[in-house]
Amino acid sequence: LENLVRLFSFLHISHSLAPAPLHLPIGISFFTFQALSFVIDVYRGIVVPQRNPLAVGLYIALFPQLIAGPIVRYHDIARELTKRSVRLEDFAVGVERFVYGLGKKVLLANPMGAMADRVFALGLDQLSPAAAWLGIICYTLQIYFDFSGYSDMAIGLGRMFGFHFLENFNYPYISRSIREFWRRWHISLSNWFRDYLYVPLGGNRKGAARTVCNLLIVFLLCGFWHGASWNFIIWGLWHGTFLVLERGRVGSLLERSPAWGRHLYVLLVVINAWVFFRAETLSQAIGYLGAMYGLNGAAGMHPYVAITLDAEFYLTLTMALVLSCPVFPALSRYLQRLDEEFHGRHALAIVVPAGKLFVLSFLLLFSTMNLATGAYNPFIYFRF
Repeated sequence: LENLVRLFSFLHISHSLAPAPLHLPIGISFFTFQALSFVIDVYRGIVVPQRNPLAVGLYIALFPQLIAGPIVRYHDIARELTKRSVRLEDFAVGVERFVYGLGKKVLLANPMGAMADRVFALGLDQLSPAAAWLGIICYTLQIYFDFSGYSDMAIGLGRMFGFHFLENFNYPYISRSIREFWRRWHISLSNWFRDYLYVPLGGNRKGAARTVCNLLIVFLLCGFWHGASWNFIIWGLWHGTFLVLERGRVGSLLERSPAWGRHLYVLLVVINAWVFFRAETLSQAIGYLGAMYGLNGAAGMHPYVAITLDAEFYLTLTMALVLSCPVFPALSRYLQRLDEEFHGRHALAIVVPAGKLFVLSFLLLFSTMNLATGAYNPFIYFRF
């Protein structure tokens, strides 16, 4: 409707269209895709039709991941919908995963989001390159820790109730290509588009031209899935375009490039794309990109931003940068080896479990304190 109004106005056509704000159910993007996957899998004969409406309702309205993912496919939990066991061990693992996700969201994503909002609230003529890069880097970290934190909480909650959801993130910012990025970022969405759109369109089986077309269609719709906005469309096509380029000379060039160069390439592509994802309008996104590359003429860090650049912010930023890399899995493996080494030694056997309990307790307490004090706590998925 908004675009029709603009078109009619441009053509000087009289009309009575008046776009009103549409209020959609929270999580519509996620439960729509879940319901579609069930219907399509039944049609394909991949799963046995579920004739119990309560079981189907439970699958579609499963609350742990209903509003922020991951997108759970019916065949992954079909058996657990009707026959599952809730074990103490699973419950403990679920609590641990939930607390880690809560910490990601409250202690890392929220502070990064507060700084990103502060920068994006500035006028384009007030943005220096340093401020613009700071804002988009903070948003890059916010959306990762926010989204992966919600996924961790959903996976943890599901585990407490006997459901085993698949992983949704695998440290995407360490990728060395955009293809690898989409194997690590929002895995459930990537797999959904692959299985229900890309492969049925022909995938890469019908020649190079058809493959390019299929990729662009998939990422056009991937952008549109996130919201009815030209910014999301451009964001999707941006990623689709680089995926197409990587199938040609860019891919060959990447293979001959050093690892650091490939990492830098991915980060630049992804960070620049996030500008369209975060900006409210297309003109703001274009102006913000101009500010990042010094085209707006602003000099120095704006006082509105500089006043918040304290030791606490730099510590949080450093922690976010470090934990966006696979440090935690490496630490977990090291602690597992220590636990096995200490097994049977009564004086040392409690060190690793006690340390883990202390960290979990600290994360839960500190996160709860932040929430209780009414700190900045946005729910960014209202846009999707």
